[in-house]
Amino acid sequence: MTTSRHTIINITLISLFCCLTLFTLSVRAEAVDAKAIVAEHNKLRAEAGVTEALRYSPSLARSAQTWANHLQKSHHCQMQHSSQEIPYGENLYWSSAKIWSDGRKELRTVPAAEVITSWGSEKADYDHARNECSAGAMCGHYTQIIWRKTTQVGCAMATCSDSNEQVWVCHYLPAGNISGEKPY
Repeated sequence: MTTSRHTIINITLISLFCCLTLFTLSVRAEAVDAKAIVAEHNKLRAEAGVTEALRYSPSLARSAQTWANHLQKSHHCQMQHSSQEIPYGENLYWSSAKIWSDGRKELRTVPAAEVITSWGSEKADYDHARNECSAGAMCGHYTQIIWRKTTQVGCAMATCSDSNEQVWVCHYLPAGNISGEKPY
C-alpha cells in the first residue's frame, strides 16, 4: 500500500512538473536583440534627420511582451492592436513559419533588424511635405519610428508553438502619430 501511495504521489508530481514546464515554455519571454532594435530605429531616425536617439526601455519591453503573449494565447499569433487607452505608440509585425515541401513547419529565425527594416520600408510611401501616406499605402509604422518626440522603445515577440508563427510588438513612449502633427 505504501509503495502504491508513493508511486501515485511520484506520478502526480511528475505530471505537475511537466504541465508547469509546458505552460512556462508557452508564455516565456522570447529573446529579442535590444541593441539591434535601438540601432535600426536610430538609423532610420538619422536618415530622416531626426537626431534625437531612442533608448531601450525594459518597462516598455515588458508591456510589449504582455501584449505579444496575449496575441499568442488569444489570437493565435494574429496581429491586433492593443487598447486605444494605452499611453504608448505600437507597431506590430507577423512572421510565418518556414514551410518545407513535405509540409513540415519550422520556426524561422527573424532578426530584429528585419522587423524594423520592414516598417522602415514604408518611408517610400510617406510624403513629409503633405504629412500623409501615398494613396492606398501604409506609413504609420515608419512615422512612429521617426517621431521626434518619442524617446523610448521596448519590443518583444511570441511564438505560436503549433504553427511556428511569430508576432512582434514594439511599444513607444511618448506615442507618435498624433493627428495633425508632423513626425519631425
